[in-house]
Amino acid sequence: MKKVTRVFYISATVAVLFIIWGVIPSSVLPNGNLDNITTIIQTYLVDTFGWFYLLSATGFLLFAIYLIFSKYGNIKLGKPGDKPEYNYLTWFAMLFSAGMGIGLVFWGAAEPLSHFHNPPYGEVGTNDAAKTAMQYSIFHWGLHPWAIYATVALALAYFKFRRQSPGVVSSILEPLFGDHMKGAWGTLIDFIVVFATIFGVATSLGFGAIQISGGLAFITNLEQSVLLQLIIIGIVTILYMISAMTGLNRGIKYLSNVNVILAIMLMLFLLFLGPTTFIMNLFTTSFGSYLQNLPSMSLRMTPFHEDNTTWIKDWTIFYWAWWIAWAPFVGTFIARVSRGRTIREFVLGVLLVPTIFGALWFTVFGGTAIHLEYFEGTNIIGAVKDHGTEAALFAVFENFPLGIVMSIIAILLISTFFITSADSATFVLGMQTTGGSLYPPNRVKFIWGIIQSSAAAVLLWQGGLEALQTASIIAAFPFSIIMILIIFSLIKSFREEAEEIELSKKNNNRTKG
Repeated sequence: MKKVTRVFYISATVAVLFIIWGVIPSSVLPNGNLDNITTIIQTYLVDTFGWFYLLSATGFLLFAIYLIFSKYGNIKLGKPGDKPEYNYLTWFAMLFSAGMGIGLVFWGAAEPLSHFHNPPYGEVGTNDAAKTAMQYSIFHWGLHPWAIYATVALALAYFKFRRQSPGVVSSILEPLFGDHMKGAWGTLIDFIVVFATIFGVATSLGFGAIQISGGLAFITNLEQSVLLQLIIIGIVTILYMISAMTGLNRGIKYLSNVNVILAIMLMLFLLFLGPTTFIMNLFTTSFGSYLQNLPSMSLRMTPFHEDNTTWIKDWTIFYWAWWIAWAPFVGTFIARVSRGRTIREFVLGVLLVPTIFGALWFTVFGGTAIHLEYFEGTNIIGAVKDHGTEAALFAVFENFPLGIVMSIIAILLISTFFITSADSATFVLGMQTTGGSLYPPNRVKFIWGIIQSSAAAVLLWQGGLEALQTASIIAAFPFSIIMILIIFSLIKSFREEAEEIELSKKNNNRTKG
């Protein structure tokens, strides 16, 4: 195939081998199956380098905030005359759909409820536990993940559109390492990017299928089975492949706008049918607590309390690793749709809008779930134990008028998020394996689409989806080091550009004189 690079063949081969490894039962490889090996590696990384994940994620946030106020904020991600391709609404919709998508719907009610019954500290089921639950839910989905995405996206957009470099991660590091990035080291870095993207998105597709089937089972009394989940994956695969073939300016653009409309509809439904005053009071105090405690939460480890350490590993450190693993995918996509914006405009938009919307989302859904349990004695957590985490959202809807309507909208929203995430991923994988092409061939996108869906389907069938998720998160460790190098490369490039601009001004003044 024309345009494809070595990264394509290496990544596709490794992906197929991992899928084969993932379906080998433990009876055949009792100590060497994928689940066992990846769990051992991931446990070691989290136990040994949990502090590194916390410091890295916080460092990326500080870097993003620095750029907002720095002299580099006026630099445009493109040529001086370039204007943004997309209006603000479409831009926010596209980055939001790629960046969070299925996860927000899946965890919107489930995560706050989980923290309420298993808080990071304090007594279970108290009003303090409820406040802490909301505070940490916002924390896990707020500024930190979007700063991680912004760092990668900004670097890719700057080098691609401002300096006309190939739109691959290895090219970002050329200011630091020169031509070494055009050889084996560059191939390795781009392979890590593709590896994390393939398996990160594949696991999300699997979890999306689980929640769609869970919702259908909850409202129609269908039996939730692997067969139903495989049928859902098959149907959605056809839909997102059709969308992927239509290109970025049609399929993803329109579906992203639909996503935002459906998400807002669903949120407003519950906001006004639910305990409205309680929700808005909770949002105000939770968001305030989040901002107030952001520094301490960002660096919180518990060396003297092993029980609390387990909670941090299972939630905060896991999330930071997961967001870093997703950063190559989301960062590449956000970069592609952000041409023509200034650095300051870009960072403010990527950080603030999704964070505020996400905080309101978690307060509406999680706050309602906690209200039902704390004030009304409804056993939402019982439904989760009986039907799985995916049932939390539908168990909440069951307690309100038009609950069936909200459940149907939720299933539709998960489906459209499913399609846009997979559609975006085929574009990103195509771009990263064709030397940074902004218009990767449909054949390449088709191959990656089939590999993603096959990975999700096969591992759902074999019960190995979590092993694949763990494998993708392992890629977060080397990529976090790559991200630190990206920051140094960006700063070096910004300084060189500032010096060039200053020298140009001096030469112009001399010419005029």
